Amino acid sequence: MMINYAKKGPDSMEETFSNVGEVFKFVQLMAFLEILHVIFGYTKGGLMACFIQVLGRFIVLFGCINSEPRMQTKPVVFYLFFIWSLVELIRYPYYMFRVYNIEVSFLTWLRYTIWIALYPLGFLCEGVVYLRTIPYAEETGVFTIALPNAWNFAFHFPTAIRTLLLCFFFPGMYTTMIHMQRQRKKKLGPSYLRQKGE
Repeated sequence: MMINYAKKGPDSMEETFSNVGEVFKFVQLMAFLEILHVIFGYTKGGLMACFIQVLGRFIVLFGCINSEPRMQTKPVVFYLFFIWSLVELIRYPYYMFRVYNIEVSFLTWLRYTIWIALYPLGFLCEGVVYLRTIPYAEETGVFTIALPNAWNFAFHFPTAIRTLLLCFFFPGMYTTMIHMQRQRKKKLGPSYLRQKGE
């Protein structure tokens, strides 16, 4: 993705999903294992924060970007994938070292600091994807179930996206940011500094 950007510049942004979309979809499906890792105690962290992050990314990637070819060529997809990649390039090595009880101070600091810039940018990009998807979903009727049908059930995907944005997006962002701030304070607070000073 970045090599393509270095070669072609901003024109490469339209090709982001066609170049790396399949890899991102596979990795995002594997991210559901993170929920199990928290449940079984392989990683420490809050189940709800993990669930919100994985589900949010799943809805953005599969519900909004993958289901609408016109969304796949938008520059926001490049920025979103770039931000997700940066977060994971720091997070996964940190977890790998923690499994072996190896403390890499710089990596720990980076893990609990880089989110301050990247998480709001990621949420902004996800919000743009949601907003840009609404008119496309209205037009195509993707994931919409209209009445009458055998189940006597209706579902309007654009309304679900609007509801997600109005009721869950900002609370989810707030929950995630507060969780990360608490984790940062716990991990890099005064006890961490005293321990590193010895």
